[in-house]
Amino acid sequence: METRAPYVLIGAFVLAAIIAVFGFVYWLNNTGGLGPRTAYHVQFQGPVPGLLVGAGVLFNGIRVGEVTELSLVPDSPRYVSATISVARNTPVRADTKVGLEFQGLTGVPVIALEGGTGSTKPGEMPTLIAEPSAGQGMTQAARDALRRVDSVLEENSGPLKDTIANFKTFSEGLARNTGKLDSIVAGLEKMTGGGTPAQKVTYDLRAPQDLGPANKTLKGQLAIPEPTAVAMLETQRMLFAPAKDYPGFADFLWADSIPKLLQARLIDSFENYDIAHAPLRAADVGQAEYQLLLDIRRFAIATEGAPAAEVVLSARLVDKNGKVVASRLFEERQKLDKVEPASAVEAFNAAFGRIAKTLIGWTVQAA
Repeated sequence: METRAPYVLIGAFVLAAIIAVFGFVYWLNNTGGLGPRTAYHVQFQGPVPGLLVGAGVLFNGIRVGEVTELSLVPDSPRYVSATISVARNTPVRADTKVGLEFQGLTGVPVIALEGGTGSTKPGEMPTLIAEPSAGQGMTQAARDALRRVDSVLEENSGPLKDTIANFKTFSEGLARNTGKLDSIVAGLEKMTGGGTPAQKVTYDLRAPQDLGPANKTLKGQLAIPEPTAVAMLETQRMLFAPAKDYPGFADFLWADSIPKLLQARLIDSFENYDIAHAPLRAADVGQAEYQLLLDIRRFAIATEGAPAAEVVLSARLVDKNGKVVASRLFEERQKLDKVEPASAVEAFNAAFGRIAKTLIGWTVQAA
């Protein structure tokens, strides 16, 4: 059985294709850049390095056509003649300025048209005269610039020579006075706190050892959180009350901030008393039977009257339900032989040892 082709559809497709081709040609001739053109002669009074047939033609920065022909002028070897083809509506005049522009540092040169106020006769192909420096290459421009720089240097050779001589004299003076300059710089560093920082000396607090036999032990698990304190006590520096500047304490540091140091040494003291039932830090245990809450009232050297190390702690023993079982204020004072780091540390060790011993006995009895 012979299949009948859909001749109507095939004919419609062919007709549509023909219409599309005619439409494309019409677009090229009227919109796409192949419309009516006007040709102009351009004469360059020098070389045009890099200019090629097909290079673009710009008018006020807008591409309007291209170079269609390049040739030499037989009677004038210095001149170059070019023919350009631009869109018919381009307002080219007899006095339109002509030059060369480079599109980018290494781009192809294009002919640049700009302005013009004259008029041209219909059907006439006017000749546009390019500016004398239009064909000047970038190399030539660099040569001219270097030539101008050389001229400026030549004109100012005298002052430049004097300036260099003054620099030489100044540098020789610096070399002769290097030792003095080093002393001045060292003095400035010392005055402003610069230079190599002094080595800090770290001191620790000692937990008491001789706490007697553990006649009574803790009934349940005890936790000791980090003691609370005012911001002034959150430091590793030695504190004075009232504050004074004593020599020898500038490089002094406790082994840790005062609250953390007291927490650690109190736990050590409980362990020295009865390690089997020693308390833990609050973060190391879940639900403890008791918590020993401490607040640091004072941990400083009292400077009024005879200097002495003062340690004052406020203690509260709280059960797991948050009820305060017992509370007490602990205070100790130890005189210093003299106000120096070693003597101060020994005084704090003695005062803290007595507080730790009393605090342990009180806690064991109250828990």
